[in-house]
Amino acid sequence: MRLEIDGREANIKFSACHLITEHSKCGRLHGHVYVLRMIVYGEKGDHGMIMDFTELKKIMRRIVDEFDHRVLLAGNCPRMKITIGEEVIAETSGKRYVFPIEDVIIIDAEETSAEEVARVLLSRVLSEVKFPSNVTKIEIGVDEERGQSAWISYDLK
Repeated sequence: MRLEIDGREANIKFSACHLITEHSKCGRLHGHVYVLRMIVYGEKGDHGMIMDFTELKKIMRRIVDEFDHRVLLAGNCPRMKITIGEEVIAETSGKRYVFPIEDVIIIDAEETSAEEVARVLLSRVLSEVKFPSNVTKIEIGVDEERGQSAWISYDLK
């Protein structure tokens, strides 16, 4: 069996800007409304449910709230130099961006692509959710726009 949480319908989304270094179009700073989606696979457990939707949605919302209205920077990007002081300075492709430190989230990734954002969000979900033993697999999807999304899965067994 599976349960699915669609962040578009459940209001689990965030607005953020990013860039993909050295990409012809996406190398310019631009934004998206990202939507977080999750699929949980397993057998029915307590109360006839795979897992409680309410608890999952609460944690998902808390995570996306941290990303909302922020600039996403890839902390491990070999093509970007990030300097953190009173401000965050990001330098790439001959451009220099200066941001207030409270407006930036530096993610553990080489880029801020939808694929990497999905991987980072999966890591956060795995660290914050105690999945019951009947759950065998989870998938996290990140919609950058309607019709384009990246998915990552993790086997719990």
